[in-house]
Amino acid sequence: MDEVTIWEGIIIGSAGGAIAGLVIWLLELGKRGIMKNCHTRRIIKWLKSNGDIKEWRSTRAIAGHSNLTEDRVRFICSNSSRIKLNTKDGNHSDEKWTLR
Repeated sequence: MDEVTIWEGIIIGSAGGAIAGLVIWLLELGKRGIMKNCHTRRIIKWLKSNGDIKEWRSTRAIAGHSNLTEDRVRFICSNSSRIKLNTKDGNHSDEKWTLR
Protein backbone atom coordinates (compact mmCIF):
# COMPACT_ATOMS: atom_id res chain seq x y z
CA MET A 1 0.00 0.00 0.00
CA ASP A 2 1.02 3.52 -0.66
CA GLU A 3 1.65 5.95 2.22
CA VAL A 4 -0.80 8.44 0.72
CA THR A 5 -3.58 5.84 0.64
CA ILE A 6 -3.05 5.05 4.31
CA TRP A 7 -3.28 8.73 5.27
CA GLU A 8 -6.38 9.18 3.12
CA GLY A 9 -7.98 6.23 4.92
CA ILE A 10 -7.10 7.71 8.32
CA ILE A 11 -8.54 11.10 7.38
CA ILE A 12 -11.73 9.61 5.94
CA GLY A 13 -12.20 7.38 9.02
CA SER A 14 -11.62 10.28 11.40
CA ALA A 15 -14.04 12.54 9.54
CA GLY A 16 -16.69 9.81 9.44
CA GLY A 17 -16.31 9.11 13.14
CA ALA A 18 -16.55 12.80 14.00
CA ILE A 19 -19.69 13.24 11.89
CA ALA A 20 -21.30 10.14 13.42
CA GLY A 21 -20.48 11.40 16.93
CA LEU A 22 -21.98 14.80 16.14
CA VAL A 23 -25.18 13.25 14.77
CA ILE A 24 -25.60 11.02 17.83
CA TRP A 25 -24.99 14.00 20.16
CA LEU A 26 -27.60 16.11 18.30
CA LEU A 27 -30.15 13.29 18.42
CA GLU A 28 -29.64 12.90 22.18
CA LEU A 29 -29.98 16.66 22.66
CA GLY A 30 -33.23 16.65 20.69
CA LYS A 31 -34.56 13.69 22.67
CA ARG A 32 -33.87 15.45 25.97
CA GLY A 33 -35.68 18.57 24.77
CA ILE A 34 -38.69 16.62 23.57
CA MET A 35 -38.92 14.63 26.82
CA LYS A 36 -38.63 17.80 28.93
CA ASN A 37 -41.40 19.43 26.91
CA CYS A 38 -43.60 16.33 27.20
CA HIS A 39 -43.12 16.09 30.97
CA THR A 40 -43.74 19.82 31.42
CA ARG A 41 -47.01 19.58 29.51
CA ARG A 42 -48.02 16.53 31.59
CA ILE A 43 -47.42 18.39 34.87
CA ILE A 44 -49.17 21.58 33.72
CA LYS A 45 -52.15 19.58 32.45
CA TRP A 46 -52.47 17.85 35.83
CA LEU A 47 -52.15 21.12 37.76
CA LYS A 48 -54.88 22.70 35.60
CA SER A 49 -57.28 19.77 35.79
CA ASN A 50 -56.90 19.20 39.52
CA GLY A 51 -59.27 21.67 41.16
CA ASP A 52 -58.37 25.28 41.90
CA ILE A 53 -55.55 26.65 39.74
CA LYS A 54 -54.04 28.66 42.61
CA GLU A 55 -53.94 25.68 44.98
CA TRP A 56 -50.43 24.60 46.01
CA ARG A 57 -49.49 20.98 45.26
CA SER A 58 -46.56 19.09 46.76
CA THR A 59 -43.79 17.54 44.72
CA ARG A 60 -44.83 14.10 45.91
CA ALA A 61 -48.46 14.61 44.83
CA ILE A 62 -47.44 15.83 41.38
CA ALA A 63 -45.00 12.93 40.99
CA GLY A 64 -47.63 10.39 42.03
CA HIS A 65 -50.28 11.61 39.62
CA SER A 66 -48.03 12.36 36.65
CA ASN A 67 -46.09 9.06 36.88
CA LEU A 68 -42.69 10.81 37.18
CA THR A 69 -40.02 10.63 39.87
CA GLU A 70 -39.86 13.35 42.52
CA ASP A 71 -36.45 14.45 41.25
CA ARG A 72 -37.80 14.81 37.71
CA VAL A 73 -40.82 16.80 38.93
CA ARG A 74 -38.50 19.05 40.96
CA PHE A 75 -36.29 19.62 37.89
CA ILE A 76 -39.21 20.31 35.53
CA CYS A 77 -41.00 22.65 37.95
CA SER A 78 -37.81 24.54 38.76
CA ASN A 79 -37.01 25.15 35.09
CA SER A 80 -40.53 25.94 33.90
CA SER A 81 -41.56 29.57 33.55
CA ARG A 82 -45.22 28.60 34.02
CA ILE A 83 -44.81 26.90 37.42
CA LYS A 84 -43.68 28.59 40.61
CA LEU A 85 -42.46 27.44 44.02
CA ASN A 86 -44.08 28.48 47.29
CA THR A 87 -41.42 30.56 49.03
CA LYS A 88 -43.71 32.40 51.44
CA ASP A 89 -43.49 29.78 54.19
CA GLY A 90 -39.70 29.59 54.12
CA ASN A 91 -39.91 25.82 54.42
CA HIS A 92 -38.13 24.41 51.35
CA SER A 93 -38.19 20.82 52.58
CA ASP A 94 -41.92 20.66 51.80
CA GLU A 95 -41.90 21.93 48.23
CA LYS A 96 -45.24 23.12 46.93
CA TRP A 97 -45.90 24.25 43.36
CA THR A 98 -48.65 26.08 41.48
CA LEU A 99 -49.21 27.67 38.11
CA ARG A 100 -48.23 31.31 37.62
